[in-house]
Amino acid sequence: MPRKFKDICVIGLGYVGLPTAAVMASRGFNVTGVDINPDTVSVINQGKIHIFEPNLETMVHDAVEAGMLSAADEPVSADVFIIAVPTPFTDGNKPDLEYIEAASKSLAPVLKKGDLVIIESTSPVGATEQVSQWLARLRSDLSFPHDVGEDADVQVSHSPERVLPGRVLIELVRNDRVIGGITRHCAERAADLYRTITDGTCHVTTARTAELVKLMENAYRDVNIAFANEMSLVSDRLGINVWEAIDMANHHPRVNILQPGPGVGGHCIAVDPWFIVDSAPEDTALIQAARGVNDSKPRHVVGQILEAVKHHDAPTIACLGLAYKANIDDLRESPAIEIVRLLAEAKVGDILVVEPNVEALPEKLAEDERTSLVDLSDALDRSDIIVLLVDHSPFLAVNRARLEDKTVFDTRGIWR
Repeated sequence: MPRKFKDICVIGLGYVGLPTAAVMASRGFNVTGVDINPDTVSVINQGKIHIFEPNLETMVHDAVEAGMLSAADEPVSADVFIIAVPTPFTDGNKPDLEYIEAASKSLAPVLKKGDLVIIESTSPVGATEQVSQWLARLRSDLSFPHDVGEDADVQVSHSPERVLPGRVLIELVRNDRVIGGITRHCAERAADLYRTITDGTCHVTTARTAELVKLMENAYRDVNIAFANEMSLVSDRLGINVWEAIDMANHHPRVNILQPGPGVGGHCIAVDPWFIVDSAPEDTALIQAARGVNDSKPRHVVGQILEAVKHHDAPTIACLGLAYKANIDDLRESPAIEIVRLLAEAKVGDILVVEPNVEALPEKLAEDERTSLVDLSDALDRSDIIVLLVDHSPFLAVNRARLEDKTVFDTRGIWR
């Protein structure tokens, strides 16, 4: 019989890894979180957090105080290793497994017979098998499932995260999990672990299927958002209010069009479809077309703003929001950042950025001396042109009287 899980090592303490570590610690596991950033390690060991997520700081604080959660800069011996590091893509839209490979190499020295390795990082199909192969090369004294199957010394599985920023702690517990193993035994062992922390159903499958499921979910969302964004382009050309048109269309009992925006951001929807494309470029025309629509939306928005600039003399432009979605601090792949960058590049005036969830501009924007981070009231007072990019709660509450005599671009439809 396999030994019961007691010690868990979570590698990568970002938007998924840290909440996962905290939830597991709250369920009685002894958890060590690993991160290469020494500041992150220090902050967590003080019972604090370096990212924003509702209720996370309280959970981390309590777990650290109870001695169930600690952070370190390298993996320690454990029963389970969970890899939750980023999986970016290259300039050529190809998946980059550098961080997953580094995490695998870092845990290899402390791996022992009976351990379970789980990849939560969103990955291209075949990545879980690749991890097993990397580990096998580093630990020839152990056997792995890609080679010997069910009787392997170490089990390797994939269980992609399926959580929404702002609701991570809720969804980690409530959502169903898809759990894929290189072998059935790998999957069942991982399911045994996740059943201790989730109220949802654990759906057991193969590693390759689990990898595709996560990519499929996000590509589905991307395609549907692309349709809404394309309708916004059509509506702009025809002089129609896209928000009203979508609202009317959605009264049809079998129609549910999503809301358009300035593009698509985040580390999932804006990235994962490319992993499918990379695996099957000749069979993904729809996915590639959707990516083209969504990636081109920021330039369309900037084009509209630059047309309005022609009617002003060196205007001050207020850009409201930098995060990729409302009420979070996550700037990854945000179309809002691309829009601000393109406006700064055009050198048409001063740019005032309002992002209540960050304390400083990202490096690519801070380099421009005419771009500054200000508070909402200051931006509304000083601007000639206002560009609403993210529907953060403070922006929803803006008194419409403060928008009078200003040129307004509302890419989220909250002021329509």
